[in-house]
Amino acid sequence: MVRIGTLPTRLLSLEYGAELVWGPEIVDKAIIGATREVDPRTGTIKFTKKGRSIFECHPLEKSRLIFQLGSADPVLAVEAAKIVQDDVAGIGLNCGCPKSFSLSGGMGAALLKVPDKLCSILKALVTETTVPIDVKIRLLPEQAPTLSLVSQLVATGVSALTVHCRTQEMRSSEPALLERLREIVELVKKESVGEGIPVIANGDCIHAGDRERIEEITGVSSIMIARGAESNPSCFNPSGLLDPATVVLPLYLRVAMATNNNYSNSKYTMNAISLTSSPSAPSKDARNVIKQALNKAKTYEDACGVFGIVVGEAEKEGLEGLLPRWMERRRRILGGGETKEETKEEVEGGEKKVEKSET
Repeated sequence: MVRIGTLPTRLLSLEYGAELVWGPEIVDKAIIGATREVDPRTGTIKFTKKGRSIFECHPLEKSRLIFQLGSADPVLAVEAAKIVQDDVAGIGLNCGCPKSFSLSGGMGAALLKVPDKLCSILKALVTETTVPIDVKIRLLPEQAPTLSLVSQLVATGVSALTVHCRTQEMRSSEPALLERLREIVELVKKESVGEGIPVIANGDCIHAGDRERIEEITGVSSIMIARGAESNPSCFNPSGLLDPATVVLPLYLRVAMATNNNYSNSKYTMNAISLTSSPSAPSKDARNVIKQALNKAKTYEDACGVFGIVVGEAEKEGLEGLLPRWMERRRRILGGGETKEETKEEVEGGEKKVEKSET
């Protein structure tokens, strides 16, 4: 999700139960030549170029972070991937974006029409980088060409395949063609080595409660949530959505300040969170008050006033204190036994490597 899939949203998604998080799509030429910097106060890793931040991540998410790459050239794709590969768990090639900025550069869904070029990019990434590679596609209008494409993708050695169950021409308001995915899942099991690579369903996957229904229709074992996470990152919570006004937005604001996220990006993301996306949503009048106050807020201090947060509180708590559920899960993922010195080393220099979130 462009602009919304930044660091604070990803960390909230992990806290609420996401197993993997994808960053916003970054075009190869944008990240090539970027300088890696570590914020000594927050531990946030920033890749900057010409005074502008291109991509930001944090060691606390590394074990579950996928860098989403936009590319139409195998050489540029590998060059871009090598810049970030030490700070992420994997790299995903986005071949599903239908937006004009992506299509005009031969990226995104445009690659679906040139499978040889697409496969050459994937093969280069698989052989010349040090992390797992996944690819996200859309359905082609007809099933037979879709299956042929999937067969070629599996042969490249990718570690996972995400299928947005809509065609390039379809809009998000149209029902996803989930029923077409089962045949793809069966093909992947047949043609990949061992137990087969994971196939991840995307399209009309709005919250964790959709997982069982979609698995039954498609045969997948994982789902990717995008629009649902944009509306309310607690969509990954197995117990249901949490109240945006009293729980999600205040936590987002604290995490954004604790990671020193650009305020304009944080404000944009907070305004995208739906105040009606939970059973305990505030009244219309209360929602209007919150929205108007957020729109007027020009600084983090102003935004804190909207939710009664004491400025500086987030810094005192730190990310570990703000994200207790994710910290516990992360300890289990990494095998437990982390010492304080190991945690300090991770924050300063990087770690020692469902539902999914495309954020």
